Amino acid sequence: MKELHRIMHVEDDPDIREITRMSLELVGGFEVVQFNCGVEAIENIPAQVPDMILLDVMMPVMDGMETLKKLREIAGYEDVPVIFVTAKTSRADFSHLRDLGAQDIILKPFEPMELPNQLLKIWENCQ
Repeated sequence: MKELHRIMHVEDDPDIREITRMSLELVGGFEVVQFNCGVEAIENIPAQVPDMILLDVMMPVMDGMETLKKLREIAGYEDVPVIFVTAKTSRADFSHLRDLGAQDIILKPFEPMELPNQLLKIWENCQ
């Protein structure tokens, strides 16, 4: 089984971006590349395809759902597991995100010390 090593994170809130980066790098030991919006992520897509993508749902200009659709059109990004991070909690929202291709959904606020383990469990289920 391939190891989870490189994570791409797209989040418009600078505080959540920083907390997530610290959690994933310092606690989880992952390599993290971050973008502050979907447009920035699409325009600066890393040549080295990440193992997993964390994607905020609600962002200005291009929301997480539209960002996911555009990512899926990029060579190498068609099957990268995507985990949406959202404050929305309705079953309808979850169902819609899964229908779009989300591997899983993590609710905000999340526990930074637990985030790396959550992602590892999701990763194991993807393999």
